[in-house]
Formats: sequence, C-alpha cells, structure tokens
Amino acid sequence: MFAAASSVFAQQNVVSNVWVADQGDGTYINPILHADYSDPDVVRVGEDFYMTASSFNAVPGLPILHSKDLVNWSLVNYALERQVPLDHFAKPQHGNGVWAPAIRYHEGEFYIYWGDPDFGIYMVKAKDPLGQWEEPVLVEAGKGLIDPCPLWDEDGNAYLSHAFAGSRAGIKSVLVVKPMNWEGTKTTGAGKLVFDGHDAHPTVEGTKFYKRNGYYYIFAPAGGVSKGWQLILRSKSPYGPYEEYISLAQGDTPINGPHQGAWIATESGEDWFVHFQDVEAYGRITHLQPMSWKNDWPTMGEDPDGDGTGQPVLKYKKPSVTAKQEIATPADSDEFDGNDIGLQWQWQANPEATWAFANPAESKLRLFTAQLPEDAKNLWEASNLLLQKFPAEEFTTTSTLEFTPNPKLQNEQVGLIVMGMSYAYLSLESTDDGISLNYGTCIDAENGKPEMKKELATLDTNSIQLRVTVSKGGICKFSYSGDGEKFEEIKELFTAVPGKWIGAKVGLFAIRNTKTNDSGFADVDWFRFNK
Repeated sequence: MFAAASSVFAQQNVVSNVWVADQGDGTYINPILHADYSDPDVVRVGEDFYMTASSFNAVPGLPILHSKDLVNWSLVNYALERQVPLDHFAKPQHGNGVWAPAIRYHEGEFYIYWGDPDFGIYMVKAKDPLGQWEEPVLVEAGKGLIDPCPLWDEDGNAYLSHAFAGSRAGIKSVLVVKPMNWEGTKTTGAGKLVFDGHDAHPTVEGTKFYKRNGYYYIFAPAGGVSKGWQLILRSKSPYGPYEEYISLAQGDTPINGPHQGAWIATESGEDWFVHFQDVEAYGRITHLQPMSWKNDWPTMGEDPDGDGTGQPVLKYKKPSVTAKQEIATPADSDEFDGNDIGLQWQWQANPEATWAFANPAESKLRLFTAQLPEDAKNLWEASNLLLQKFPAEEFTTTSTLEFTPNPKLQNEQVGLIVMGMSYAYLSLESTDDGISLNYGTCIDAENGKPEMKKELATLDTNSIQLRVTVSKGGICKFSYSGDGEKFEEIKELFTAVPGKWIGAKVGLFAIRNTKTNDSGFADVDWFRFNK
C-alpha cells in the first residue's frame, strides 16, 4: 500500500505551498520542518543526511527523510512497514509504539533503535535506507525501556544507552548504559545506572550516545517536553562517572523547551544540532541550531552572554556543504496519480489491504468503508483513518471526492477530518432519504465521549469538495462546495488539540457501522494544501 522510494532524487523537487524554511538567499528560518517529526535523530553518510523520528502508533512507522544540507528535507521512505507485534497494533494504540528512535551507520549498514514502552527495545537495519528494511529484532524485552541509542567503540566494544518510562517501569529520570553485542542484536548484561536526574534534571530521557576526543557523551533532554533544556553528560568511561552541562535552553527566545535531537558534523567540519519544540496542536516541530565546542563542551544556538548555554536562533546562515540541494520539503498535497498512496499518509493502526485502492489510471484514491469495532464509542477507535501531519501554522486543505454508498446499507460515511484527542469533521452519509451532509465533533474522544453530529443538508449529488482552514492557535473552520467555487462555511469553529504524544492531524475517513458483503466507497480526486 506504500512503496519505498526507488531513488532519493524522485522527491527532491517537492515544495510545500504552506511552509518552506530555505529563504533562497543562503539563510534559513526555524523551524526547518513545521510538522510533527518529534524526537528527531540524524546520521550523515558522505554528503547525505538521513533523519528519522518518533511515529508512535501511526503506520507505516519510522519515517526516513533525506537532505543534502540539513535545511531542505524530503520524505523518502519508512523503515517500519507494520508495527510489531502485528496483532497488538491491529487496532489503534494511541501514544504507544515507536518512541524516540536513534539512527546510526555501522559497517556499511543503517541501524535504527527505538523503545516500545510496552515491549522493549527494537532494532531494524538496511544497507539501502531507500529500500526494504529488515524485520525488527527485539534487542531487549521489558516494560518501560525507552529512548535507546547504540555506540560502537573503536576498541571493539558496543554499548546501548536508554531511559525509562515511569508509567511502565515505575521509575524515570535515570539513564543506564548496557553492554551490547557487536552485531547490535541484543544487550549482554544489566549494565549500570550512569545518571540520576531527580535533583536537578527531572524527566531526563531521550539519550543520544557519542564519543569525541576520548570522552563519552550522552546528549539528553531534561525538564519536560514543553519547558525543558538540553543536558550534556560526559565521561572518560562509558559507565561514568559523568559530568553535566546545559548546552541549550529557551533563553530570551519564544522557542520553548528546545531539546532532544541529533548532533551532526558536516563534511566541512561544521557542527549542528537538530531538535524539537513542542507547539501543542501542531506537535513537536523541528529546528536546526549551529553548534560549537569549547573545552570539550558543546554550545548550541547563539550564546549572547557567553556562559556556554546557548539559545535558539530564529534565522541563520545555511550549513556549508558542497553537494547541490534544491529547495525541498516533505510532500503534503496529493494528486493520487501514482501506484501507491503518498508517503505523507499514515493509518491509525496496521492497515488491511481492503481499505484503499490507488487507481493511477484515473488518478484517484478509492477508500472503501470499513466497519467500526462494535464497541467503538467514536472515531478515536477507528483503525482506518488516513491522516497526515499539520504542515504549517496556517493553511487551507481542500479535497474533492465522490461517494458511492452500498444501496443496501445505511450509515456509511466518508469525509474530511481534523483528528486529535478531540476531533471534528465534514462528511457525507448514506440515509433513507439519500446522502446527507453532516458536521460532527467529539470533545474528549480519548476518554470515550460521544460524537455530536448534525445534518447540514440533504444533497442531490454525491460529489463534493470539503475544506478546512486552519489559522493560528489551531482554529479550524470547515466549509464545503458543490461546484468548487462557492464554499459554504460552517458557523461553528473547532480548536484542534494534540493526539496522544503527537500533534493534530488532518485527513480522510470512510466508515460504516454494519457488516456487509460489499462495502461502499469514496473516490478521492485530490487533497491539496494552500495558504
């Protein structure tokens, strides 16, 4: 249902209509990605940079993004085609799954490690990051093992650092380092607790393990997702004792909680740091900071008072690289003219082949209605929502679709949705009287609250354009049109809210509440983003 990109250059020319970081004059603005690529990690191989990020329960998982200059990124693949264990993730597991991955390149192969808080630490690898990644390996089973990062030392030893999720492990704000086999497939001992953040650095987690100038470094965020800082630990031994240092904090900037991410050195010798900022309904967006070293301690961003703790830059000169990089962004709009759904789309659970059919002959996506679980209280429990990240602070997305319900059924429903722990949608629904246009909202869907749905009109057509305009603060205004020119606005406004550990998403759905031997469907012609 999703195909790996055959060439990284196939998507290099995609440029969003709603957010571009590259200013075209040798500078960039933050965020470099105004989308929820949370807990980013980056590895450089030659002149190529590859990024991955947390994907939680969304499928496919472990996005692979590519860049030549750290500013312009294209979404080129996923490392995890299905979430494992497969049966467990056959239904939505909001906030679970892939937490804080680390990507590394070792002996000619790419490795990604992540912690699933319910099952343990997993690893996938591939020789070609654009091809098929191998099946996941459970490196260590356990509850609450999160945020792992490997380190292969030049002396032939290998290590794995990680943190703990208090909700499962019964402890948090501590870090451990464990021995690992050279193949990277399993830890080989209990290791040692190397740092306790309870006194000065609560909620320390998100480990990234490095070695430089004879020092072992653990880069770790602390202080919490929305208000934290970037902690640096260093030691002459992988097992400590570790000294501590704060390299990045909010300072006098509007960038709250700048932390958790990747240190990258370019071919030219520059150092950079990629991290996230939590912006509530928009998720954890991605920033790029210049980085410098002094006395073997790093400082990220700018340091106006010279104390060694940097603060984020809002605009800066681009990294110095020799490779050519065109302006590029992850795709958001989709014309549905390929053999597969665009890489920007993800499901809420492991998908079934019957949910969607990409029809390149007609340049349309056909979404078949899927039955909701019998005990589902609302769409929070629907597996077959086809969603993508908010791509900017302000945008308008419009989709055109044609609804063909099964004439023997009632209450099949297709539409455009803004999804989070609360959600809202515009939909077409089959009824005794024909096709109705509905506006639905569900406040506190996560806790099983019911939908409020009202009928706006009975339609004399099964074709429609549905639109949502998102303004600052995640304020959503829905509208619809029968001719694509005049849009009728819904008077009621909806404020988008985050999902579980993720930002709000926007996308499509096709559902029913009854069994059938042949479902109805919606043919989606396109899905476009504009300012």
